[in-house]
Amino acid sequence: MDDLSAKFVAQKIGKARWRPLPPGSLQTAETFATGSWDNEKNFVSLWSVGDFGNGEGGLDGDHQLLCDIRHQGDVMDLQFFDQERIVAASSTGCVTIFLHHPKNQISINPQWTRRSLHMGQGSPSYSSAPCTGIVCSNPEIVTVGEDGRINLFKADHKEPVRTIDNADSSTLHAVTFLRTPEIVTVNSIGQLKIWDFRQQGNEPSQILSLTGDRVPLHCVDRHPNQQHIVATGGQDGMLSIWDVRQGVMPVSLLKAHEAEMWEVHFHPSNPDHLFTCSEDGSLWHWDASIDVPEKSSLFHQGGRNSTFLSHSLSNQANVPQSLVSNWLSSDPAKDRIEITSLLPNRTLSVNSLDVLGPCLVCGTDAEAIYVTRQLFS
Repeated sequence: MDDLSAKFVAQKIGKARWRPLPPGSLQTAETFATGSWDNEKNFVSLWSVGDFGNGEGGLDGDHQLLCDIRHQGDVMDLQFFDQERIVAASSTGCVTIFLHHPKNQISINPQWTRRSLHMGQGSPSYSSAPCTGIVCSNPEIVTVGEDGRINLFKADHKEPVRTIDNADSSTLHAVTFLRTPEIVTVNSIGQLKIWDFRQQGNEPSQILSLTGDRVPLHCVDRHPNQQHIVATGGQDGMLSIWDVRQGVMPVSLLKAHEAEMWEVHFHPSNPDHLFTCSEDGSLWHWDASIDVPEKSSLFHQGGRNSTFLSHSLSNQANVPQSLVSNWLSSDPAKDRIEITSLLPNRTLSVNSLDVLGPCLVCGTDAEAIYVTRQLFS
């Protein structure tokens, strides 16, 4: 992409997230947060998008570091709670809320001391397990961990509103809201589980799973408009599309990356577009809005000189035509998806991505942050 800009930051970036815009704002995203991992010292950092005004594009990002703060352990997940507060999950089992001050300083939110929420299973009580995922929907925060535990918090409460201690016997890798008060988790044996906090028991309300080999699922996202549509990515690099109203298996399995898929995100305002990143060093843009006559997905390397590779798409269920979503359509004319590679070269693992409006940010093990402000140019 001609408008892709890279900034080398001397630390491996585990997570990258855009700061949300005020409701009704016509601005473009300008500030993002990153969390580092696998470094001697890890940090949560806030950045301002650099100047793209030289007209030449290229890898000369001028993103400005606004402020940073030391983080105990690897940053396993990172979410903006609102425009001022950032929630970070740690490999130490702790969750911390950071406060971004107007004068570009960052501190631990004084009403939320760093606390350990996830414990090692069958171990002494002082041992910890990584907190692997968090999701925020003001005023609620949900955390999941390697210990199979789920915690539900209100941001201004010191203790969990609800804890499901042995929610899963395997590692929970990621969580998102299906709709308040329901969440979706994915685990290390290929299961997608739905939990309803209105129910008193400690059992999921629904379990869906991949057939065959129990391939770990690493990431999950929900369609922003049609909440029954969920996308997951797994250790084998496959992209799975699920309709949680139907059956117990994915509606579609799409051959994707060559190694673990670390994150999947529907575009929040243009959900025919989806984005994935992988251990294999790739960052992909999936476009399901294209109406073409052949039943295969289409791949091209970003830029004007495109090459095409065929990838397979298998619909595992007949989905009623009344469902208006290109991700679920069983019309052969809609079963072609264009996949564009957004990075000019393969790099080390692309660990995280986020999209907001026309802007995308991603973080890598190559100690680089990539940003584009013209996704749909």
